[in-house]
Amino acid sequence: MDFSLITQFAATVAENEAIGRKGLKAIALGVGAGLGTIGPGIGVGYIFGKVIESVTRQPEMKDEITSIQWLGFALTEAIVFYAFIFGLIAFFLS
Repeated sequence: MDFSLITQFAATVAENEAIGRKGLKAIALGVGAGLGTIGPGIGVGYIFGKVIESVTRQPEMKDEITSIQWLGFALTEAIVFYAFIFGLIAFFLS
């Protein structure tokens, strides 16, 4: 009996399975990074909306409000980078 066709078929199936896993990992990375940016995106919009509201109510506090705004913006955007880095770690280590 000739087992070369069976061996070749098994190798092809294994190769396609490995490619499928890589594709699923890439999709999971994209979805994870996308979901990881939804919260900070909402947070940044909220921060800037409240800054506009605060400055219109108390224009004399504009400098102090602006400095606090940038601190809040930086901390909120750090979450995006953490989500991206954790996604890359999960992609390459799994």
